This record gives sequence, structure tokens and C-alpha cells, in this order.
Amino acid sequence: MIENSATSPLGALRYDVAPESASLAHLRKSYGLFIDGDFTPPESHEQFETINPATGETLATVALADTADVDRAVASARRAYERVWSSTPGTERAKYLYRIARLIQERSRELAVVETLDNGKPIRESRDVDVPLAAAHFFYYAGWADKLEHAGFGAHPRPLGVAGQIIPWNFPLLMAAWKLAPALAAGNTCVLKPAETTPLSALVLAEILQQAGLPEGVVNIITGDATTGAALVEHPGVDKIAFTGSTEVGRLIQERVAATSKRLTLELGGKGANIVFEDAPIDEVIEGIIDGIFFNQGHVCCAGSRLLVQESVADEVLRRLLRRVDQLRVGDPMDKNTDVGAINSLAQLERIRELTDWGEREGATRYTSACALPDKGLWFAPTVFSDVAQSHRIAREEIFGPVLSVLTFRTPEEAVTKANNSKYGLACGVWSEKGSRTLWVAQRLRAGVIWANTYNKFDPTSPFGGVRESGFGREGGRHGLEAYLDV
Repeated sequence: MIENSATSPLGALRYDVAPESASLAHLRKSYGLFIDGDFTPPESHEQFETINPATGETLATVALADTADVDRAVASARRAYERVWSSTPGTERAKYLYRIARLIQERSRELAVVETLDNGKPIRESRDVDVPLAAAHFFYYAGWADKLEHAGFGAHPRPLGVAGQIIPWNFPLLMAAWKLAPALAAGNTCVLKPAETTPLSALVLAEILQQAGLPEGVVNIITGDATTGAALVEHPGVDKIAFTGSTEVGRLIQERVAATSKRLTLELGGKGANIVFEDAPIDEVIEGIIDGIFFNQGHVCCAGSRLLVQESVADEVLRRLLRRVDQLRVGDPMDKNTDVGAINSLAQLERIRELTDWGEREGATRYTSACALPDKGLWFAPTVFSDVAQSHRIAREEIFGPVLSVLTFRTPEEAVTKANNSKYGLACGVWSEKGSRTLWVAQRLRAGVIWANTYNKFDPTSPFGGVRESGFGREGGRHGLEAYLDV
């Protein structure tokens, strides 16, 4: 039995464990590179292990691609583009995308387990968010494949060619869908490089591409480390680079492609402001704050990691928020009751610890959930800092973990000023019962995505992306096609 600290008139609530079966993940012991429609060994025959962050156990060994492997993958994508895919009618491309979406749905339970084992996120989130949204993106862009001339980018939009796509470790399957679906719908071929710590769902997706009968070379998936990604970015046979990841790496990529003709889109870091006005319904606000920062252990680029609360309700919001934080269940990601899972890597855990230590050192008041953490694996308890100043590192730098910084404001003008006091500009949230106030604030926020009375809500029909050091370009919606069309 797992005891929850929440209390009710009936006493303490208790939860039986409800584990999902790890046996649903039909993983191979070893994976090669997915090139030209099949798994092949790397030229160097080097491999690395991918680890379950919740247990420290090895899940599989994965091929480490070198420059020669990147050459093979790009050459395969180029052949497929010139001989098959660019001349395939949109109606036929749509059929492949529909088929992929349906296969993702059919294998949804398996994919959710693979994602949770490899990433550390709760199975509930993999099952209810990541996998359904991945399928939805393929369905959505399948609908666009034969309607590109009506997308608003000219009467005769053309594909770019070969797209090099690099995705992060926080949403591996979903980010693969965000990248692949619009590129394929537009008639491009792809070389996808998943993150080093979370390659498995992309490799299972490769099996789905085989099941769907996608022509050889249309999608190639190469696994490896930062050197693999760098080789893909610098390859002269690539026409477009799409990168999702840290601002620091995005800056390097932009420097590398600046002197080339490659197209580039970057979706980078964030330090989202979640703004709460005094008239907002507090019960809904508390759940929105929780979803905004503790979803996926805070491993979310658009996380609402800065909470701005109007002074008149700040004490009440903080009191109820801390009570709700104590109710979060932290532990086995495969347990369907778990709210907060494992931190993805030791490097990320050390980064979170460093910045939270700085929060205390600079004078903020720290509250950390008293939850019991498992003995094995990588864990960090949900943490809230109050009395935070805008100059504090925890208010300025992306922590990318389950850590919330709370600041206050008096007027809407002050809220906007504080929210915009960031080098980032990915997402913000506004909580108020007054529509006029919400719109007034939203129009003045410098961010690519603004949520009203909700947070972390995603839809394939809606564009997503940032400004300033959060990157440029949009993914999702009609706008997501533009990055893959020669317009």
C-alpha cells in the first residue's frame, strides 16, 4: 500500500499500487541504425547502453552512428526523395501517414511502456498524452498532404528535399511525430536523430514505418551522441535542419548553418511565466500551476516555472499550492498512480540540484515535498521557492525539473513587466475571470504561446514555437508546414 498525505473526513487516503506491465515493451537486446528501410550495424560497430532512469537497469544497447553512418543515411534519404517521395502524389503520401497514425494507435500501450521505461515519465502521461498526441499529429498532417496549395504558401509549394531532424529526450515519440509528420506531408525525406538517453521509442517507430510499408529511405533514424548530431547538422546533403533542445546547443547550430543555404528552425529553452490574478478561481488555478510545472517532472521547455501571483491572493495561493504539492505521488513511473516520475539522467539531476542550492544561497525560501523517494534511480522531490527576486538564478535560468519559483505583483502592468523580464519567450499562462484583462495581458507578453486559464495544453492544429532565445519557426498547425516547403 502507498500512503498519500492528503487527508479527508474519512482519514488518510491510501492507494494500492497499479503497475503497468513492463513485458508489454517488446524490446530487442540490440538495435542497429534504421537506414534505407532496415536496421543495419554502424560502420564502427560501436554501441552504447540506454538506461531506465527509475532503476538504473540497462534496457538495450543501441548503435552509435559516426560520420560514415550519417553519410549513408543522408544518401538514402536523397535517393528516396529524388526517385520516389517528391513525385508521390499527396493523396498517396496521406495514405502512408494515416497508416502510421493507425499503427501508433494499435501499438499505443506498447509505445507508452517503452517511453516510460526509457524516459522515466509516469505511465499515465505517456499513455494519455504522448502517444495519443503523436498519432494525432500524423492524422492531422495526413489531411494536409493533398491540400498544400491551399495552405496559404503559394499556388505551387514544393518540398525542400532532405530534412535533418534532432529531437530531445523529454518527449521522444511526440517530438519525432512533430518533426516527421509535416515534413513527410510536404514531400520531404528525413534523417531523424533521437536523444542519446531516449532512443527506444524512435526505434519502435522505425518498426511501425516498416509495417506501414513506407518506401525505403524516406525516413532514416540514426542514434548516437552529440558528435552524431553535429555531423548531421554539417552534412552538405541536408537541405533543412530542425532542432528541439537547449538554447546553448541551438546557438551553436545556428552558427554552423549561418554560412550555408540550409533552412533552419529552432525550438529551444524557456522560462514560462504563469500569471495569476486575484479574480481567478483558486481551485482551478492550483491544478493549472501543478500541471504547468510538475508535468513530466518539469522536463518541459514551456513549463510554467515562474509563478506570478497578485499580492492580494498570494498567501492563500501559496498555502493551498504547498498542500497540493504534498499530495503528489513520486515514485515508480510504471505505477498508474504516480504523478512525478524519475529524472531522465544524472547530468540533469545534478543541474537541478545545483540551481536549487543557488536558490537557497540567494535567499529564497525553499519548500520541498516530504515524500519518500525510492532507493534506486534518479529522483528529485517537487520543490517550491517563495520570496524569489527577479535577480535570482532560479528566476532567470531554465531548471528543467520539478522546481517552481514564486514571485508577486500588484498591477497588470507590473505582471507584464516581470513576465517579459526574461531572455526566453516560449510560453506564458494568464489566469483571470475577466476576458478583457486576459486579452490585454496576452497582447503585451513577449512569448510564442499564451494559454488562458489553462497550461500545457497541446493540439496538432495549433502552432507552437518561441521568440528571442526560445528559438524561431513554428511546429504544429498549418504554420508547421511552412518550415518544410520552398515558398
